[in-house]
Order: sequence, then C-alpha cells, then structure tokens
Amino acid sequence: MRFLHTSDWHLGRRFHTEDLIPAQGAFLDHLVDTARTEDVDAILVAGDIYDRAIPSLDAVRLFNRALHQLADLDMPIIMISGNHDSAHRLGFASGFMARAGIHLRTDPDTCDIPVLLEDVDGPVAVYGIPYLEPSMVRDRLHAEAASHRAVLTTAMDRIRGDLADKQPAGTRSVVLAHAFVTSGTGQPTEYEERERSDSERDIAVGGVAHVGADVFDGIDYVALGHLHGSQRVTDRIHYSGSPLAYSFSEAGHTKSITLVDLASDTVPAPTRRPCPVPLRLERVTGFMDDLLTDPVYEHLKEAWLEVTLTDTALPFEAMARLRRRFPHTATLKHRPALIPAQATDTPTYSERVRGRSDLDIGCDFINSMRGTDPTPDEHALLQQAVEASRLNEQERETV
Repeated sequence: MRFLHTSDWHLGRRFHTEDLIPAQGAFLDHLVDTARTEDVDAILVAGDIYDRAIPSLDAVRLFNRALHQLADLDMPIIMISGNHDSAHRLGFASGFMARAGIHLRTDPDTCDIPVLLEDVDGPVAVYGIPYLEPSMVRDRLHAEAASHRAVLTTAMDRIRGDLADKQPAGTRSVVLAHAFVTSGTGQPTEYEERERSDSERDIAVGGVAHVGADVFDGIDYVALGHLHGSQRVTDRIHYSGSPLAYSFSEAGHTKSITLVDLASDTVPAPTRRPCPVPLRLERVTGFMDDLLTDPVYEHLKEAWLEVTLTDTALPFEAMARLRRRFPHTATLKHRPALIPAQATDTPTYSERVRGRSDLDIGCDFINSMRGTDPTPDEHALLQQAVEASRLNEQERETV
C-alpha cells in the first residue's frame, strides 16, 4: 500500500510581509497531482493544517478548495489537528466529511478508532492522534501525568488495545501524530536540534517537549508532524516536514512530501518528492554601498532575502533602499563591523534568548536583576506561571 505523507501546511501564514496563499495553493495543486501520478492509495496529513486557531478567510477558502480537490481523488484522506489548529473548528462536520472519504481526527477520544484499508497483502489500520496538550487532556485520557510522554503513551495503549482485540491478526498499523519525537530516550541529539526551525511553536511543558520513539513501538509506520525539516527518526518513524519554508532558519531545507510503500513484513520504504519553491531563501551580510552596487549580488534579486548590514551606523531608509534593488528583502538586521580594539564576543539579546524556554529566560532575568538565581520555591512559581500562560493561550484558541 502506498501512502502520501504530508504535514504542517500552516495555511494563512505569511513569510514576514509576503502573502503565501498563492504559494500554498500551488503546493496543494502539486499534492493532488502527485497523488494521481504516483498511484497513491491514501493521503496522511499530520497536523497544523492552519497556521492559527482562528484562520483568515483566505486560508479557509483555500482549505475548502483543497477539500474538494482531495475528495475528487476518490481515495481516503486522514488528517489530524496540530498545535496551531483549533481542534473544535477543524473538526466541525467531520462526520459528514468522512462520507466523502476525508477522515478528520481532532478528538482525543477517537484516536483508537481506525480508518480501515485493505490491499493484496491484507488489512491496514490507520489511527490519528491529534495534538495532545497535556494539561488539557490528562484527565480525559486518564494519563499518569500532565506530560507529552504520558498522554501519548496512554493514546498508544488504546491503539494497541484496538489492534489486539478488534483487528485481524497480521493487520498492518499506521499512526499519525503531531509531537516532538526523538530517536532516543527523549533528549534530542545534535542532529535533531539542528532540524528545529524558528517557525515551530514551542510545545514544551515544564521544559520537557521531547518524546522518545519507543512510545510508538510495534507500529509499522508513524507519520509525524510538527518539525518543519523532513527527517528520519527511526526506520519506521518519519517527519515529512512543511511544504514551504516559513523562516530563514529553513534556508537549507529541501521541502518535500513523503511517499511511503508499506508492504507486509518489511520495513517501509519512504521516498521524498520535492515541493514547488516560490522563491529561494538567501542570507547576505555586508556594507550597504557594496550590496547596492556590487554585481556579485545581482542573483539575489529573485530571492527572499535576510540582510545583515555591517555599517558602523544604520544607513538612512535602509530597507527602502535595499528593496529598490532586492524587491523581496524580508528582514533587515544591523550588526556593525567592529575594529579589533572594539571587538567583543558579547551576544545580542536575540542571540541570548534564541532556542531557550520562557522559563529559562525568566530565571535569567531574576539573576540579572538581583545577582542570584531563583530559589526552588520561586522556580516552581515561575514554572507554574509559564505553564498557566501557555494553557490560557491554548484555551483561548480552542474557544
């Protein structure tokens, strides 16, 4: 059986000031064409369909168009909600959509209800686990703790129970999930840290966002969403990545969708098909006069551009002047080139906070204000405040 695995569409997202709706529409056309030409049996969409809980009208119109295109394929489509989606809004009318072959899994209570498929090798059960916010679903799932590992473990226990008790022996299994899954015991390797992108919303609770791949033991293929770089976690667990770049940290990514051949008693054979690229991403550093006059930079006119100026003082109307030569300049940074006597290794504020949790930043602030780290009681209160803030945001988005 051949699956097409995709995720993290983020419909409605902008690339800085650039409208991505046309590029996202081109991707969805490419997705439908690939499903037809590659003889796909089912499509798996592993969450973050929209970029926000209350999507723009343009995003809703684009998704509506995509649903009609997908329904016309006359093949099963299995989708889950991600941490950017409102599960309630996305899951509206899911029962009616299932009649058209589009199976939306946005309710944690339905994670052990499979979409049943069959080919010459026998049955395949496809399960969808929507993004699980630990504090919101712990009691509902009767999980042991309010952690990503605990709630995902409980969901997987239900799925294994369904496979063992209700499905024929030899049934192959596929699981869709939206989480930060690592190959080891839950701590990311250096490779896995590099594959994180600035455009991914942090899902850490209590500083622990990572879930070990062992949570999915026994599943034939796990189609993951959340990380925007396509990557292998294990032979049977893969991220498809986002179809478009949503930050300059993804400049080195090759955006793709994943084709997965799932035969009986063999390791899945995934292959990646590149997605259309609206404009390539480029980063350039230099003095304003050089950037505006040197022919070596001519090729940057047709790229989304992140510019870092090294002039001693920020030039007047820098962005407007840059855009006259490079119309797709998206971001501008100013990092003066210092003479050796002035050189310093002191990082900028953005460099100091990049990749750090809200809790770590709060603790550093206390240290900088009074010269001592938070006491254990203060640390616990800060952690409660950070988690309460995240939970409140999640509740507002799902209302």
